Amino acid sequence: MSASQHSPEHPWRGVMVATALPFREDLSVDYDAYAEHVRFLLDAGCDGVVPNGSLGEYQTLTDDERARVIRTAVEAAGDGSRVMAGAAAYGSTEAARWTEQAAEAGAGSVLLLPPNAYRANDAEVRAHYAEVAGVGLPVVAYNNPYDTRVHLTPQLLADLHAQQHIVAVKEFSGDVRRAYEIAECAPGLDLLIGADDVLLELALAGAVGWIAGYPNALPHSCVALYRAAIAQDLETALPLYRALHPLLRWDTKHVFVQAIKLSMDIAGRHGGPCRPPRSPLDTEAEAAVRSVTEKVLAEGLN
Repeated sequence: MSASQHSPEHPWRGVMVATALPFREDLSVDYDAYAEHVRFLLDAGCDGVVPNGSLGEYQTLTDDERARVIRTAVEAAGDGSRVMAGAAAYGSTEAARWTEQAAEAGAGSVLLLPPNAYRANDAEVRAHYAEVAGVGLPVVAYNNPYDTRVHLTPQLLADLHAQQHIVAVKEFSGDVRRAYEIAECAPGLDLLIGADDVLLELALAGAVGWIAGYPNALPHSCVALYRAAIAQDLETALPLYRALHPLLRWDTKHVFVQAIKLSMDIAGRHGGPCRPPRSPLDTEAEAAVRSVTEKVLAEGLN
């Protein structure tokens, strides 16, 4: 097994799908459909799932719903190491509580944003990750400066890793140059692809995992793309990347949840509605997502 693949010792590596969450028409959570989706993704070759991320609309869930989603994912996966639970919260104490809940449910790791309702400075970020790391589960940092207004710089990541507060970083800045600086500052820190539309660039730069969006709709072709990219098999990866990129780039748009759920519906999966404040795609966006999804499906990519 190569260092880039998922293993019980490194459960955050490989293709970890940030799962969309199915709602019924009355917008209640369909836990049975979610369990089926988790099993489907693993059967399709994905390495694990990341419930309660933004794609899972965690901000709209009640505490009971959020806890049950984690339990459902662990039970459906049949192996808790394959579940990386989203632990984002307004404050460190709440994030630590969600991490404790994930540990009790049997999850193998957690994905953690900096404080997401306050522009924390470096010292506050360090304290935040220290508190959550104290629970004992491996913590994957999530660098999303657009939503949090907190920039996890390579040096700050290196500090967090040196203190053994994080094992990896989901890199969502879109700046592929950061991969090399992170490797220089923190050579032992695992780099995870955090945005679908820079997959190839970050794979070539040394990423060992992908916290992924579009495998929700097209798991087989996305897994094939990731495996080829990690192996630096450009003869296979580049044509796939070019074919899928018009869809992958929707992962970094503010309507990414609606777009991926629509692609799921078109591909025969249960995408369904989103909870407010997310509303359906406008006519132009819906037509664009529908057109490219139908095109890649017609080309045999699924």
